[in-house]
Amino acid sequence: MNKSGGFAVPGLYYDEFSIGQKFDHPWTRTVTEMDNTLFCAMTLNVQPLHLDAHFAEKTEFGQRIVNSLFTAGLMVGMTVNDTTMGTTVGNLGFTEMKFPKPVFHGDTLRAKTKVTAMRESRSRPDVGIVEFEHTCWNHREEMVAICRRQAMMRKKPRV
Repeated sequence: MNKSGGFAVPGLYYDEFSIGQKFDHPWTRTVTEMDNTLFCAMTLNVQPLHLDAHFAEKTEFGQRIVNSLFTAGLMVGMTVNDTTMGTTVGNLGFTEMKFPKPVFHGDTLRAKTKVTAMRESRSRPDVGIVEFEHTCWNHREEMVAICRRQAMMRKKPRV
């Protein structure tokens, strides 16, 4: 708990963001074969490009590629501690999701975030809407994912 009796959270409140603000997130994660296989199994995605080594070696990639929705989830997950942990009401949407390069087993990923837009909520005076642009990079310095995420963020509690 903090001095005002509330819980201390690492995320930022709406009032603490600014348009153009950038975050170079410290978390990194090496993606494993197990990550990809388990995610595909849990989501019932039986695409052989993700699961079948013999099928995938005959594609232009020459090997299995990681499920792009796993990549998207990991990208956003790596941003939470610095941005929205404990301060978000919820995600309102994801737009412009792109995957310019594939992710392979063994790739180590990191994320960056930029605040691209903000506005007050029209219906709730205690929250605002923040739009984030998240990017995900592999250890070869290639961008592997990019998206815009709109999140409803709590305003800083008044003490």
